[in-house]
Amino acid sequence: MHDPLWTPGDTVVERFLRPDGSIGQHHPLRVIADDGTVLLGWLPADTPIVGSRLADGRLFREAPLEERFRVPRVRVADFWRDTSTLRRIADDEWSSVWWFFDADGHFLNWYVNLEVPLGRTPSGPDRIDGILDVSVEPGGRWQWKDEDEAEEAVLAGRITAGQLERLRAEGERIGALADAGRFPFDGTWTDFRPDPDWPAPGLPDGLL
Repeated sequence: MHDPLWTPGDTVVERFLRPDGSIGQHHPLRVIADDGTVLLGWLPADTPIVGSRLADGRLFREAPLEERFRVPRVRVADFWRDTSTLRRIADDEWSSVWWFFDADGHFLNWYVNLEVPLGRTPSGPDRIDGILDVSVEPGGRWQWKDEDEAEEAVLAGRITAGQLERLRAEGERIGALADAGRFPFDGTWTDFRPDPDWPAPGLPDGLL
């Protein structure tokens, strides 16, 4: 365990990088807790983010599968839509766990974003999105998400075959925790409510 970099109420920016080191997306998070190796952050609905689109203007999922990782992307101003997320980001884990909440604050489900961890900067955690994900429903039922995209990402050079193997192993580890009803799928933080006095997290200027 290391000394915490951030204190509750701080804003950090989670960055999703590409393999070439360029930055794809910026997600601002309100710090709930940080012990120096595990960050718990809050991203409420309608928070401004830096997202990405294909350079020809299409959304990622509007393109055929074989084009999604081959057409260049550009960063765009966007918003985190519809749901709010509480994120647990551990420096040494190839995943982050997201608790999803609806507009009334009711817990919906967990989404496990499989990721390549790249450590921290003073402004926030850096990750590479691993494409492959795991969805976990209340009660522990889980399933893989985006398996076809992950295979295509390897073919396009977006992630390596070795990384995908490691990401699959991480997904299996997560699935075993869900099957057993163990943390983080034991009900912890499903009743989370943000401090009403804290404003929504914001992005620093100059990202676009």
